Amino acid sequence: MAEQLPVNFEFRANQTFKDFFAGSNQEIIDHLKNCVSGDGEQQVFIWGAQGLGKSHLLQACCQHAHQQQYSAFYFTLAPGQLPDPALLTDLDKFDVVCLDNIEYIAGDPVWEQAFFNFFNQHRSSGHKLIISAACAPGKLAIQLPDLKTRLSWGLALKLQPLSESDSIAALIFKADQMGFEISAQAGRFLLTHYDRDLASLWALLEKLDRVSLAAKRKLTLPFLKKILAQTLP
Repeated sequence: MAEQLPVNFEFRANQTFKDFFAGSNQEIIDHLKNCVSGDGEQQVFIWGAQGLGKSHLLQACCQHAHQQQYSAFYFTLAPGQLPDPALLTDLDKFDVVCLDNIEYIAGDPVWEQAFFNFFNQHRSSGHKLIISAACAPGKLAIQLPDLKTRLSWGLALKLQPLSESDSIAALIFKADQMGFEISAQAGRFLLTHYDRDLASLWALLEKLDRVSLAAKRKLTLPFLKKILAQTLP
């Protein structure tokens, strides 16, 4: 077990596998669980459009690892805000490392080399690496040839967007987790009039929950239309 984390971070309590609505992505969840537990691939690369839940799944992998007494580390990269690559120092000691938005190191020679070195040390220890990006590994603009090759090792899985029926089911699922009910009719209304990005929909549900609690009313469709018109842009 690693003695301390390279940087301060915390797992999000509501971002577990249990909290993720799988839709047509259940096979991906199964592969991630198997990777973490040591029964699957040593390396998994998940990719897909923004808002499909990649960060949620990487957080879930870390929490699943901790449940099995493995050390785990997660961090996310942002465009134009790369941390010092010293972040990777001793990261190879963790049983499971989850790196979100790996595409943002592309074109930074110092980061690419540092990550290449980490990759080799971590893999040689038999540890698990789970990576996410907006595109498939072969489409990454990585300049270091050997690193680009290594990122294509293991299993590459594309997250599929939810169908309309799955999106409605996901809204009902999430509302139930939050302790209130939303009808399929109300869910369809939200999908028709608001952003279908899951993160945006979850944030919208939190606002609706607060308003309905304050008004002590259920989220019927007429009430939903009223509060959206009054309180949300």
